[in-house]
Amino acid sequence: MAPLHLLSTHYSFTPTKSFPKTLNPHSSISFPNPKPLKSKPLKRPLKIHATSTLNQQSPSKTLQTSNSSNPKSQKVMVIGGDGYCGWATALHLSKKGYEVAILDNLVRRLFDHQLGLSSLTPISSIQNRIKTWKNLTSKSIELFVGDICDFEFLSESFKSFEPTSIVHFGEQRSAPYSMIDRSRAVFTQHNNIIGTLNVLFAVKEYNPNCHLVKLGTMGEYGTPNIDIEEGFLTITHNGRTDTLPYPKQAGSFYHLSKVHDSHNIAFASKAWGIRATDLNQGVVYGVRTEETEMHEELSNRFDYDGIFGTALNRFCVQAAVGHPLTVYGKGGQTRGYLDIRDTVQCVELAIANPANQGEFRVFNQFTEQFSVNDLARLVTKAGEKLGFEVKTMSVPNPRVEAEEHYYNAKHTKLIELGLKPHLLSDSLLDSLLNFAIKYKDRVDSAQIMPNVSWKEIGVKPKTVSV
Repeated sequence: MAPLHLLSTHYSFTPTKSFPKTLNPHSSISFPNPKPLKSKPLKRPLKIHATSTLNQQSPSKTLQTSNSSNPKSQKVMVIGGDGYCGWATALHLSKKGYEVAILDNLVRRLFDHQLGLSSLTPISSIQNRIKTWKNLTSKSIELFVGDICDFEFLSESFKSFEPTSIVHFGEQRSAPYSMIDRSRAVFTQHNNIIGTLNVLFAVKEYNPNCHLVKLGTMGEYGTPNIDIEEGFLTITHNGRTDTLPYPKQAGSFYHLSKVHDSHNIAFASKAWGIRATDLNQGVVYGVRTEETEMHEELSNRFDYDGIFGTALNRFCVQAAVGHPLTVYGKGGQTRGYLDIRDTVQCVELAIANPANQGEFRVFNQFTEQFSVNDLARLVTKAGEKLGFEVKTMSVPNPRVEAEEHYYNAKHTKLIELGLKPHLLSDSLLDSLLNFAIKYKDRVDSAQIMPNVSWKEIGVKPKTVSV
């Protein structure tokens, strides 16, 4: 029997000294060809039908059903639970009474070492984080360390924990990272697309009733000159009408990987009867949630650099250290934004109100729209209230994107399920700025300016800080 790649199942896990086998920690990222997967015949065929009614499906290998809204009956596996959104979500769900497991290959921490980056906030190891949570709340979070691109590892983790819902954050999430060089572009697409495909096969094989909640991105839509609907668009063409997936206009190799994820999930739902929710999330800001504030060992990461930092978080750090706010180009780029406290709330709502069997549904996950210039004005005003001068500078836009455009995206489905948004307020901006001031001695000013160009991406790997 082949050895298992399951490295841990509990918070007391002692880490090995090796990095995930698909990554070389001492050089640029390398991408070996995936090893052949050993297929095992099923003892009996699965009878899966694409249907919207739960009682028409009776799969023979079902572990548990996921259509219960009672948290105590639900086991949620958070893939990518060591990351920015994943960590906050795992704690939130644990506090709400869900049985939670984190699955992560910890590669996001490796990216920092490779690129010379660091979180504004000191972040503890995942093992210490989980141990601290257990000590504070008496709630256990199981831990599986490994790569979902390794299907054997994923399978053993899935069979061990038996999730009723999967929250999938486990992807390379940065558009600039995917545009650094060829190797990062290849890694992004391989990691994201193959990882998600493996998750779909694991659901089909081990629990077809499991509900997949997948983090997508509003960036899949691009910036069309028409309103953005939630996943689907009803059109009439040459006298015939149909409802079709909303057209995708991805703006980076990262966004393209998300588009392909969406297609794969939609197909799996149709072909295999998988229940899936695609959360097309806007730009997240903030760092604190009720759970991460309980102890410094639970602190979330706060990225401010030009690769992983999001716009509002970056601006707050720039203002705190006296650096002009870096507005790309004309600054009219408009996107949907949300507080990280709403990210965890949206995921909880999706789990508590699962998709039907065979249903692929799309929620646009954001609460407000802002242009880059809007954010710069808000941060400038908040900074002046705290007594320091905030300046703004226009820098050449490293991206290939429209800098002035129409943007009106619908986002009603999560509100209808009960989302109570934390809208961007003066008090929240004050809090973010004070938070940035508290840790300003940790800011590396060399990481503030953008250094990744969409047009200048090349084949030569960049192995030092960009």
